Amino acid sequence: MKKITKEDISQEIFDLYDDYAHNKIKRRQFIEKLSVFAVGTLSLPSLLSFITPDYANTTLVTADDPRIESNYITYDSPKGGGKIKGLLSKPSKSNKKLPGVIVAHENRGLNPYIEDVGRRTAIEGFISLAPDALTPLGGYPGNDDEGREMQKKRDRYEILEDFIAAYYYLKNHPNCNGHIGVVGFCFGGWIANMMAVKIPTLNAAVPFYGGQPTAEEAEQITTPLLLQYAGLDTRVNDGWPAFEAILNKNKILNTAHIYPNVNHGFHNNTTPRYDEKAATLAWTRTIDFFKEKLK
Repeated sequence: MKKITKEDISQEIFDLYDDYAHNKIKRRQFIEKLSVFAVGTLSLPSLLSFITPDYANTTLVTADDPRIESNYITYDSPKGGGKIKGLLSKPSKSNKKLPGVIVAHENRGLNPYIEDVGRRTAIEGFISLAPDALTPLGGYPGNDDEGREMQKKRDRYEILEDFIAAYYYLKNHPNCNGHIGVVGFCFGGWIANMMAVKIPTLNAAVPFYGGQPTAEEAEQITTPLLLQYAGLDTRVNDGWPAFEAILNKNKILNTAHIYPNVNHGFHNNTTPRYDEKAATLAWTRTIDFFKEKLK
């Protein structure tokens, strides 16, 4: 049987997966709609396997990488979910205090991709904390489908409090220099934007294809922003001009990059939405931004 490649997948399938991943349609509807594209060698099982995350073969920095120390910790989130689990990662051979980065997950909990991003961040010379907002419900369940269903049961502003609490945990960590940034993806991109709203002392925020704050919320931002958008992601991109206008009016440092012809989720190397060129450039820009703003 012919192996499916990215070129075999139409944009309609990517759009369909985006609807499913963002809870616009239920799994049964997703399967029914996806079956329409199952023609010839593109069977429904092969399409489903190809479009969903592959965590087994995509890790870039393993948990036992000698360059880092990476361990689960628990911190207090009194205004959020109580005790929250997170992955704390830092360079293994650094004796100095390091700048900190919160890594905010998508709408499915602390999955292997986000853990990997936390470790990649540590490789670059930061102490990172990647919280799991599903902790009050038992934690990330081991697959994204269940993770999405679980996260829908929590209020997003309560989850935001969990990430704000992570900021203060990291800021007071003995290995941190007190300069903190946040990078977030999808739902975590909204978290990154909202942490800029809620934490005046936040030093930098990098939302990847994240929903924008309301106009009233945006007026409160003083944090420098680096915003990463996917060119094909009109669902999220439509909110950028109004957000940009408020930031510019208030003279808040902001730089937005819109990567042409790539889908929402282009940084996530576990799914075929991944675009290596755009992801590499966006990540380089992210690390450079943090090195400038968190020193």
